[in-house]
Amino acid sequence: MAMALSLLSRRTCLHCPVVAGFPRCFLLGGGAGKVEIATARHHTSALVQCRSPFPWKHHWVWNSFSHQGKWSCPSQSCWQMCAAVGGTKQLSTQGSSIMATPVLQHSQGPDSISYLTQAQAASVDEALMGELGFSIDQLMELAGLSVASAIAEVYGVQGHSRVLVICGPGNNGGDGLVAARHLYHFGYKPCICYPKRTSKPIYQGLVTQLESLGVLFLSADELPSRLTDEFDLIVDAMFGFSFHGIPRPPFDSLLHRLVVPLGQNPKELGVPAVVSVDIPSGWHVEDGDTECTGLRPDMLVSLTAPKLCAKKFEGPHHFLGGRFVPPAIANKYLLQLPPYPGTSMCVRIGKPNQRVDVGALRVNYVGFELLEEQAHGDPIQQFREWFDEAVRQDLPEPNAMTLATANQDGRPSARMVLLKGFDERGFVWYTNYDSEKASDLRSNPKASLVFFWERLHRQVRVEGPVEKVAPQESDEYFHSRPRGSQIGAMVSMQSSVIPGRSVLEKNYEGLVAKYADGSPIPRPTNWGGFRLYPKVIEFWQGRESRLHDRLRYRLVEEGTSNQTWVRERLSP
Repeated sequence: MAMALSLLSRRTCLHCPVVAGFPRCFLLGGGAGKVEIATARHHTSALVQCRSPFPWKHHWVWNSFSHQGKWSCPSQSCWQMCAAVGGTKQLSTQGSSIMATPVLQHSQGPDSISYLTQAQAASVDEALMGELGFSIDQLMELAGLSVASAIAEVYGVQGHSRVLVICGPGNNGGDGLVAARHLYHFGYKPCICYPKRTSKPIYQGLVTQLESLGVLFLSADELPSRLTDEFDLIVDAMFGFSFHGIPRPPFDSLLHRLVVPLGQNPKELGVPAVVSVDIPSGWHVEDGDTECTGLRPDMLVSLTAPKLCAKKFEGPHHFLGGRFVPPAIANKYLLQLPPYPGTSMCVRIGKPNQRVDVGALRVNYVGFELLEEQAHGDPIQQFREWFDEAVRQDLPEPNAMTLATANQDGRPSARMVLLKGFDERGFVWYTNYDSEKASDLRSNPKASLVFFWERLHRQVRVEGPVEKVAPQESDEYFHSRPRGSQIGAMVSMQSSVIPGRSVLEKNYEGLVAKYADGSPIPRPTNWGGFRLYPKVIEFWQGRESRLHDRLRYRLVEEGTSNQTWVRERLSP
């Protein structure tokens, strides 16, 4: 039906997704002060009007399932795409607060979306490849990219680079082949087990593409007895929603190798994390594990829309990849699908399972090494090389470090601070001289620093005595800070108990007004820098099988012009 709606004002926002009860709305037209909206199906709920400060003449919502962008409306009440009509202003995401949200920060409740039967799933595919004009290779490409994107969201390349993709003879196997190609370009090292190849050109082309990238194809007999010895992740792309019956060789034995009995640790059995494509192989598309295969994947990536068996999935990670579903299909089958955040090809369904075996969490460090012939003889120069690499890798706050101190009674404490300078003399940070850490250093002027650069599998430990930097050095750094940070240093009585945040805000506003004329802000006498003079510096490089590289430098002779460091290798 079509409905004419009068806008209450130029600042009225018409919300039509969940809040208003209109599942899908389409702008048809309308003159000044009016807009016509056609709903895909009748709904009797009243339209909710939200008065948000929105400057466009007409603010309308299209809750399409296939749009390439879902943006947060200024009212923040729901996910939707907003645009202006009438030619007055064009919605822009540049330089505004309307931004895409990362996949892991946006999930859809599993009970609020549609689940398909086997017949419905087949009918949707037929419609996509019939009246909608999609080809099988297009859908396979989109599905495979969705799978690879979901994997990258949870299993980072640094800790899960070695991926085994087990492909069946049908479309599900084709999705796996495409996913393997994308994973390769994402930086992973995929291998393929493809026991029953087909002669169809589309599959032969995918094999050719992977072989041209140097991707290794393995037979089932060539797989190691303990899969964790050579692989960090398994992609189960053996059977899709059209499969029924009992898996035949060699897939029966391959499935059996991925089964972990209840109560047992997968790592102890040599089984890496398993990602199933669309449905776990061997499961009935509607009833789940009716054949008692026992396959319980860690991640399920549903495609187009979740199948009924996905309701029985109990793993920690369930994603949907189907950003290619056109509105015509969603309307025809009354599909309730979650919006996709930003430009992502996948969206999480539900929240990560919180029942985590902490003892089973581990990363296999590969890709880097620290050998004596590669390391610099001067630890400060070695630190500079590693620090510069962390900056080049665009790691978040590479100068963040743990500062560990102890008071006069030996009670330890640690906190994160930011490195603000280093040279042959030592490592410098700034703080309030009345803080707890400063009190520790007055009574026990020794400390330890730890830098950790996770993506590089590196950490650096530094130990030594600590002294205050010269007042002029503190002055120089203080006046290099933003004026807001300078005022913040004056306001904060660090580590002291205060009645509420309002105290800080009131004092801050008073000082902002006081220095509104741009006059210099004096450095508080109780604020300044500390320098740790290193006596011991250890460089730690993560390696495979926990055989890490550890090189320790000890200062054995010091002077103004000559420092002698002894370098030693420590057992991991």
